[in-house]
Amino acid sequence: MRAVVVGLAWCVAALAAPAWAADSHGGDGHGAAPAAPIEPLPVKPYPVPVELVRTLQLLQDRIAQGSAQAHHGQRALLALAESRMVALEPETWAEPVNLRAAVTFALSGGGPTLLRHLVASGKVPEADTQLVFGTLAYLEGREKEARALLVKIDPLSVPVSLGAQLAMAQSALVVRDDPAQSIRLLDLARLLAPGTLVEEGALRREIFVLAQAGDLAKFEALAIQYLRRFRHSVYAGNFRQRFAAALTRLDFTGAGARFARLQAMLDEVEIEGRRELYLLVARAAVDQGKTATAVFAAERGVTLTEPGSVEAMRARLYRAAALVVVDGRFEDSFETLRTTDRAALDPADRDLLDAALSTAREIRAVATAVPGPADPEPTGPRVVPVAPAIARAQGALGRIDEIMRRSER
Repeated sequence: MRAVVVGLAWCVAALAAPAWAADSHGGDGHGAAPAAPIEPLPVKPYPVPVELVRTLQLLQDRIAQGSAQAHHGQRALLALAESRMVALEPETWAEPVNLRAAVTFALSGGGPTLLRHLVASGKVPEADTQLVFGTLAYLEGREKEARALLVKIDPLSVPVSLGAQLAMAQSALVVRDDPAQSIRLLDLARLLAPGTLVEEGALRREIFVLAQAGDLAKFEALAIQYLRRFRHSVYAGNFRQRFAAALTRLDFTGAGARFARLQAMLDEVEIEGRRELYLLVARAAVDQGKTATAVFAAERGVTLTEPGSVEAMRARLYRAAALVVVDGRFEDSFETLRTTDRAALDPADRDLLDAALSTAREIRAVATAVPGPADPEPTGPRVVPVAPAIARAQGALGRIDEIMRRSER
């Protein structure tokens, strides 16, 4: 302890020495020798591949925050970085730090070109051949080879930024055969790269894997996290559409419980985002024939819209399209459809309006037709005519349902 105290006293004396020296020459310091300039600490510059990858990651983090300008500039930066790295001397890639930066670049959107160049250079260290060849197989769509090479690498054994990208790639390779392992890998990717585009992408993927696995509690928790933290992401619009479709397919055990949990989840979102999500859920439910869900979401959406707005019109359209085939609700629904301003809708909603109106007119034609004497009384359940557009949509949805059968109601 005494040695520590003596050492600290010596440091203080040394730091105070210039002041003492100034005092000994009259107190104003004019007679003192000029202080030697402070030399900056030596900092070794990063190699070109590392600097380029860092620049790319900074740009991509702005994309996660919602910068459309960064999103537009990403392609140019990827092309520039690739051309600069391809032009480097082959010996550059014998350095592990450079080679791993190249793999990170490839997994960050750079694609397989740079890795093909590395392999052709013959400078890939033996210790990294599994990483390089496995990543190249993954990017070229050779899944079997990629699984054999890439899945065996521990993401924690490589630099953090590469480990996060590696965990993302591994999760995609195992998701069909082992969804639980895919979820664990996405959790790891999020932990290794918080606040980055990697976390944003891992969160998006994991939410839909959880939906297919039926893990509703974690699905809800991560969905709320995404909607809070990454609602401005450039990719959030696509996420909300897929999220709305997933919500209509999940089994929350009973309509009442389903709607209560759906409302609790969306109440976490700001009003504008909540309104959009309710409308997306209503539209997805109409497409899937989930009448109760469509009506609930559309009615919730109406409460969040301005009267006379396009959003209010969309909510009424979805509600009417869902109820037009329900006994006792036909007339009101048909009138809503008939008076909807078609010109104010986007093309997809115009198609829905046309299909719903066509179906409604066929229902009315059947209901008002006078049966001939030879026509037997129908004994089976009433068959509602389906417009060709709706029939095509139902066929497509049937194929989607088959793909997502594990999360189907």
